[in-house]
Amino acid sequence: MDAIVIGAGVVGSACALALSEAGLKVLVIDRSTIASGTTSAGEGNILLSDKGPGPELVLAQYSRNAWFEISERIGNSFELEPKGGLVISRSEQGVAKLQNFAIEQRSVGVEAVEIGSKELHELEPYLATDISFGILYPQDAQCQPMLSTARMLRAVRDAGGTVRERETVISISSGEKGLSVRTNVALYTAPVVVNAAGTWAGEIARLAGSDLPIAPRRGFILVTTPAPKLVAHKVYDADYVANVASGDADLQSSAVIEGTKSGTILIGASRERIGFDSTLNIEILRQLARQAISLFPLLAKVSLLRTYSGFRPYAPDHLPVIGEDSKISGLYHAAGHEGAGIGLAPGTGELICAAVMHQTPFMDPTPFSPKRFESVS
Repeated sequence: MDAIVIGAGVVGSACALALSEAGLKVLVIDRSTIASGTTSAGEGNILLSDKGPGPELVLAQYSRNAWFEISERIGNSFELEPKGGLVISRSEQGVAKLQNFAIEQRSVGVEAVEIGSKELHELEPYLATDISFGILYPQDAQCQPMLSTARMLRAVRDAGGTVRERETVISISSGEKGLSVRTNVALYTAPVVVNAAGTWAGEIARLAGSDLPIAPRRGFILVTTPAPKLVAHKVYDADYVANVASGDADLQSSAVIEGTKSGTILIGASRERIGFDSTLNIEILRQLARQAISLFPLLAKVSLLRTYSGFRPYAPDHLPVIGEDSKISGLYHAAGHEGAGIGLAPGTGELICAAVMHQTPFMDPTPFSPKRFESVS
């Protein structure tokens, strides 16, 4: 075994795929089933629209294109769609912020097109009539996250790799032959171990004798019954960008709405740091529904099919943790992506692979290094 990946979510599967395509024999371990954690609660967002200039946007731009390259290599059986994103604001202040943000993004290659009232309602005919300005992001895309994960892991298996489900890692130790990962079922040894355990990445790091400041950030999503195509793009209120960047532990919510190929409509997004409490909060669901109806009034006539919650793996500086551990040789981390893990997964896998193979990466990975937390108590 050349490499062990802990976590069979979208980030872990992207790391496994990159390592496998580099010629390594990969073992993927998950304490539950494929894509059963944060990935199962994702909307499939592959976004540039919510990121300002900086290392995360560079990673997002690379990953966005890499998703389409992956679909060509392994087959697009995971509903990958370049549907585009539409960010709106009702207030003059909000519009000004959107315009300034778009100027910054365009300076680094993001397509951002100002849309006036007439064209806005041609793009989204069912949008509330009092909304008269938006920014269109044609590069925004969407996939079905559970399908994408399963498809990448199938490619790993086809290349000779192995996926072990329902195995819990109970210890990680260093030895002459590399790192030994003991689960409740067996003992595995490899020179490389990748910690892609999402919100539990800190726990895995501690098992190896290190530490990562990764915390869960809970969110809820509403799913409607299949409906006529009411929403053509991913549409969200400008407040969403601020909420993503916020470090506030209290509840934050903003309207984020998009349709799926199956006809259902996904409605989000809420954020709060309350540990791993998965208790259903009716008031948050009502708030999300009200915000969605304010953008698309016809949603008031569409029935709700189900709701679900998930935990985003949150790092205190809002950047993912990608690279070799500061203490444990051979242990690499790929975690802390918060709500952007699906969009950033391919680039994360490539950065991990480049580090493992001692190759030149497509970007400077220093901002994502686990070593940045060494001075954090």
